[in-house]
Amino acid sequence: MKSAAHRANTGDQQRRRGSRHLGLAVLTLLLVSACTPGGGGAGAPSATPPASSSGPSASQPATAEPTATAGARLSWGPSTQQYDDAVAAVADMTTEELAGQVMVGFYAGTDPASQEQAIRDLHLAGSIVMGDNVPLTADGAVDPVAMTAVTRGFTDAVAADGRTWPAVVSVDQEGGQVARLGSPLTSWPTPMTYGAAADPALLETSMTAMNSELAGLGFTMNHAPSVDVTTGADDPTIGARAYSDDPELVAELGPAAVTGMLASGILPSVKHFPGHGSVPADSHLELPVQTASLTELKDRDWAPFGAAAEAGVPVMMMGHIAVEALDPGVPSSVSAANYDALRDLGFEGVVVTDALNMAAVEQLYPGGQAAARALAAGADLLLMPTDAYAAHAGIVAAIQDGTLPSERLAEAATRVVTLMMWQAELADDAETASPGEHGPASEAASAAGITVLTGACEGDLLNGTASIIGGTAADVERFTAAAADRGVTVGAGGTTVALVGPDGAGAAADIAVALDAPWSLDAVDAPVEIAAYSNTPGAFAAVLDVLTGAAAAPGRLPVATAGYDAGTGC
Repeated sequence: MKSAAHRANTGDQQRRRGSRHLGLAVLTLLLVSACTPGGGGAGAPSATPPASSSGPSASQPATAEPTATAGARLSWGPSTQQYDDAVAAVADMTTEELAGQVMVGFYAGTDPASQEQAIRDLHLAGSIVMGDNVPLTADGAVDPVAMTAVTRGFTDAVAADGRTWPAVVSVDQEGGQVARLGSPLTSWPTPMTYGAAADPALLETSMTAMNSELAGLGFTMNHAPSVDVTTGADDPTIGARAYSDDPELVAELGPAAVTGMLASGILPSVKHFPGHGSVPADSHLELPVQTASLTELKDRDWAPFGAAAEAGVPVMMMGHIAVEALDPGVPSSVSAANYDALRDLGFEGVVVTDALNMAAVEQLYPGGQAAARALAAGADLLLMPTDAYAAHAGIVAAIQDGTLPSERLAEAATRVVTLMMWQAELADDAETASPGEHGPASEAASAAGITVLTGACEGDLLNGTASIIGGTAADVERFTAAAADRGVTVGAGGTTVALVGPDGAGAAADIAVALDAPWSLDAVDAPVEIAAYSNTPGAFAAVLDVLTGAAAAPGRLPVATAGYDAGTGC
């Protein structure tokens, strides 16, 4: 329970933010009126409900003045017409409907019936699909037909509630280890692969390809890319999920990934502000504490988010990190100071929280307590509250007792509805793809990033035979298949190749290949060391092409390791 002094201070912060939002509204109207067709507009102004609203059914936001100008766009993508349509839709919602429209639920198992019911009961924006929700065939592969039926069920549940915009049907599909949907969808390399390639155009086309397969299954949002700047082996959470430890390179690649995703009709979710790559704890398990100064954060962690804001990305994710320089001991997802810091970078789109059932926030605010706090702090979309029914009730109660201003809830709902109206437009202009259609593109991405750290940069290193040390069963199978395709025999007595996973376990060998972040090679002794960054079929194909001398290794190390400087490569 917060003290009366703290509550008073929070109220002052909310009023200050409200004043800033009203100022932005006036500025937006001026800027939009000056927009040229196809040009960028300003961010969406607040949708302000009547001051007398006090009960659940009385929370009817006032209709804003029309802002639409032909062809005009908000700074984060949607048209001003879509914003005006969202304002009108939100004005007709009750508090119960608004409370659901800003929430994305989750469920357990492969039967989505309970989630469909929750969408109808609580007016949820939609659902996320986690790994245990994915329907599989008898051989363990994703069942595309069944998966499409699941996403359609969520879309139908939203439509049955009278909403004419799409459901938020989201997933975590970054590439590499974070991929909820496996085969037969194309398996994509880790983001660090693209840091090694340092080619924004390659990343853009890869993200269009990856997400077009998700769009074909009915998804509308992907919680990617991560623009966290990793600080190396002491980073337990991000690792190869990061493009690089260089803020400038990450800042260049992040917007390219977003552009590619939007071309597929999928909404991106740039994450995890205020930066998860430089804290020594995993927010899934505990609350990480960020001790860096604001100057350090602005120069390192926040630089890619600033670049993303400048590029006009539509969605950013707020993580669960206690930033001592902003709000000591308070998870960023429920901290007004952290939302203000993100907005101060120029971002005007939708802020989605990281999953609210993660230990970093759930341990402090169990059940549904975090939901209303996050909204009051500045969140627009609440991802995975532990108990959606409790969270919904908490939001409604917070409106009734005044701890959550009704205009803040309306503002959040307006941004979310505007976003999803725009998603429908994006999807209409995009082409979907069938699962597995982009295998060659994934292999090309791995080939562009593969990096030789030490040893010969060209020539046949295997002489027709290889003996594998380490690796998972899947790693061995994929290496063996790629070797067979190139006439290499795998068995005892050949050139020893250590396959080194993220745990760094390995033994002395002739050749060591890192299948994740390259600092795993620190534990291995080999005269030839190669960073493949991934263990996808395409990554192993690229590795075998280099080992047999059929291809060069064009990548450059995008991070520093204990033994090598960033930029190392052939």
